[in-house]
Amino acid sequence: MDESCINLYMKGIVMTRSIICTLACTAVLAMASPALAKEARKDPEHIGNRNIGKGLNFYSLEEEIALGRQLASQVERQAKIVDDPVISEYVNRIGQNLARNSDVTVPVTIKVVDDPQVNAFALPGGIVFVHTGLLLKADNEAEVAGVLAHELAHVAARHGTRQASRGQIANLASIPLIFMGGWGGYAARQAAGLAVPLTFLKYSRNFEREADLLGLQYLYKAGYDPAAMVDFFEKLEAMEKEKPGTMAELFRSHPITSERVKNTQKNIQDLLEAQPQYVVTTSEFSFVKGRLQQMVARRKVSPNGESAPVLRRTGQGPVVVEESGTRQQGELADDERPTLRRQTS
Repeated sequence: MDESCINLYMKGIVMTRSIICTLACTAVLAMASPALAKEARKDPEHIGNRNIGKGLNFYSLEEEIALGRQLASQVERQAKIVDDPVISEYVNRIGQNLARNSDVTVPVTIKVVDDPQVNAFALPGGIVFVHTGLLLKADNEAEVAGVLAHELAHVAARHGTRQASRGQIANLASIPLIFMGGWGGYAARQAAGLAVPLTFLKYSRNFEREADLLGLQYLYKAGYDPAAMVDFFEKLEAMEKEKPGTMAELFRSHPITSERVKNTQKNIQDLLEAQPQYVVTTSEFSFVKGRLQQMVARRKVSPNGESAPVLRRTGQGPVVVEESGTRQQGELADDERPTLRRQTS
């Protein structure tokens, strides 16, 4: 090993030691925190006045917001965002109401993705995407709010950048081994870095458990029936068992287990004071869901799975292109024409 490699190797050791010291200090501070702070985390009455999102994080809040916007632009280049103002405004309004009753400290934006898969995810900095497939699968507004509340909990607790920071620690801690492995090891590390954006979306089981608890509190605080979160969990669990692949891969990264369902039921019983009434659904939910169903129904799909183009000729109605040829819209195909029978005298 030449002198330059030795110097890099020694720098790696120094960085690793620095990380260990940082982690040790963080652990000491956590141990010094009063037990009251832990209890406040479980009490929805303290929402907005507790240290949610504290922990090892290499990103400032400003960097996190900028990162979220950058990642959101990547998503929007690849996905089709619903531009129907009625649908997008309604879903965003539910999200804003939940955000006002949460620990989120950044501006929140909710966007609807035109995709049949059941999926929803939150980016760092307060941008949440919800698929139309999830909205259509929900039976009421409270179930939609439960999913949004869970995603906003990830935002409030800064799970994305905290998860990424843990990943960076793992990478930095391996620097001595990388330099011992030469340029081959360095190249492998660079290749692994290509998947870094996923580290902002796939959370540890502890982070998912925390999001379940916080999201449940936000749902309750906003006036929705907290049992709706359990209902949707059970629905997703049954749906994935019945038809694997219905949910997007990202949404399945931490499956809805019976343990999560039981924990949520226990949290409702132990931590939330029963209210005389809750919001379950609204007429607006029914209207928006119906609008979404009409949007899906309007898509004429050909047998090969592609949208059939609609042509318009001058002075004529639109012509629907079919595999067997063309016909005027409203004109019956030969096998669709009614058979007339004349009565004999």
